Amino acid sequence: MADFSGIKTPAYFYDLDLLKKTLGVASREADRYGYRLHYAIKANNNPVILRIIREYGYGTDCVSGNEMLRALETGFTAGGMVLAGVGKTDVEIELAIKNDIFCINCESLEELEVASKIAGKLKKIVRVALRVNPSIKADTHRYITTGGEENKFGIVLPQLRQALDYCKNSAEIEFTGLHFHIGSQITSLDPFKKLCETVNRVWREFDITDYSGKMINLGGGYGIDYKKPETNSVPDFGSFFSLFAEYLELPRGTSVHFELGRSLVGQCGRILTRVLYTKQGAGKKFVIVDAGMTELIRPALYQAVHRIINVSSPGHPERYDVVGPVCESSDVFAKDIMLPRTLRGDMLHILSCGAYTESMNMNFNLREKPGSVYFSEGKIVPGEE
Repeated sequence: MADFSGIKTPAYFYDLDLLKKTLGVASREADRYGYRLHYAIKANNNPVILRIIREYGYGTDCVSGNEMLRALETGFTAGGMVLAGVGKTDVEIELAIKNDIFCINCESLEELEVASKIAGKLKKIVRVALRVNPSIKADTHRYITTGGEENKFGIVLPQLRQALDYCKNSAEIEFTGLHFHIGSQITSLDPFKKLCETVNRVWREFDITDYSGKMINLGGGYGIDYKKPETNSVPDFGSFFSLFAEYLELPRGTSVHFELGRSLVGQCGRILTRVLYTKQGAGKKFVIVDAGMTELIRPALYQAVHRIINVSSPGHPERYDVVGPVCESSDVFAKDIMLPRTLRGDMLHILSCGAYTESMNMNFNLREKPGSVYFSEGKIVPGEE
């Protein structure tokens, strides 16, 4: 590992070799079945990361107008872009239509009406997929499940026929197919098997082929190993894609798409942070670092667990709470973890921070956004952002 002594902390650190390895494995396994991959920009919108992903031929999955613009600015094509999101603004829909993106994933009857009206005003056709809420429990944190009856996402099955008929009767809408997404950080393949069974049933029962549907978008959600990131640095994309190849039963020629995010970038990133103070509390020891929930909100928001290592000290292990400097009691990265005896000035690495970390950065307490550090072939390299 490189010499980090001169790096200002906190900092986002990216292993570009691992990123490229992960992208290559995912592409190779998807290509076995002719599947098309779109990168979910919400996971990490760093321009350097995006340009590398673009080089591997990925499309994009965007959930805002600014994500669409960032994708175009970093070289992605509009023809490989999908726009998702339960609350698209008129401006965002218009931007998508003007750029002739691949598809808008519509999530409600009213959204269909709005998209049709905007397309008519522009004298253009808008391509849409209907996002279906499949009522599937994804066995993940309640804040990142998206396919259950209680979630705000997608069109419920009792309204799907009405939405299909609206697409069929609208001169401004080109219906392409269906979109599903059941959640994030799903580490078991069982929910994806259930998704396949639901897709097969819905496709048959609603005569999707008769509505000229030729595409199925199965979203993303495949998780990473936060507990053992060093030994499981690349997800098992082979098992993931082969499951869909085995259980999907769709008409020949149906185009199959995925929107992967965390599984592509999650393990290539980490946070570099230095110890500001150590402190003896009432019955426990605190390590206070210069990174906070402003740089990594997942533990505060999801109670997420990230592996933390001390790269400065080989000392005898002691038990600590690792906390940040932000004025919130939720600004805690880990409780009761074992680290080598840790002292002021030590460098800690918080692992598995490539996804939903830099992209969720905030400036609460008016904290500065950290810089990014890039690592390749055994050395720090310029990012050329």
